[in-house]
Amino acid sequence: MQDEVISTLKEQGEEATSALQKALARIRTGRANLSMLDSVRVEYYGSKSPLNQMATLTVVDPRLITIKPFDRSTLGEIERVLRATSDLGISPQNDGEKIMLPIPPLTEERRREFTKVAKAKGEEAKISIRNARRDANEMLKELEKAGELPEDDAKRAQAEVQKITDEYVKIFEDTVAKKEKEIMEV
Repeated sequence: MQDEVISTLKEQGEEATSALQKALARIRTGRANLSMLDSVRVEYYGSKSPLNQMATLTVVDPRLITIKPFDRSTLGEIERVLRATSDLGISPQNDGEKIMLPIPPLTEERRREFTKVAKAKGEEAKISIRNARRDANEMLKELEKAGELPEDDAKRAQAEVQKITDEYVKIFEDTVAKKEKEIMEV
């Protein structure tokens, strides 16, 4: 039973790690990155479709992304949606065949804002693993009270839970530090 509690904690840690990496991938670094377009949805035949399912997205160089739609009639709508997506802070250029997205360099102020966002995402991940730790420890205490788990095993399992939590907190801190370094690089 204690193994189930520990494996559940590890699963929650992996989920938090994955969520953190996805959240950090969406934060601009001043370089072209296709993940910054993951949240863009375009109206296409009555339903909103992800941009990457409607067009070929290519990073031409560190400061330029090209978008070549499979259906040229969607060019205008894609351009409109990109202009309306204010968190991207980019101005699309439509040449009639494809859309070019020049990625402007980030100002020092924007870089600092983005590092704060990265830290906040890291803090959210830490909170989620700490909540998972609390739940795991409560489960272990319940098992101990019910007599299903000897006291020594419960203490060992709680130590293992703490060790796993510390490992994930370290992973989160390293991931955020790497992203901050990437953001602050000019």
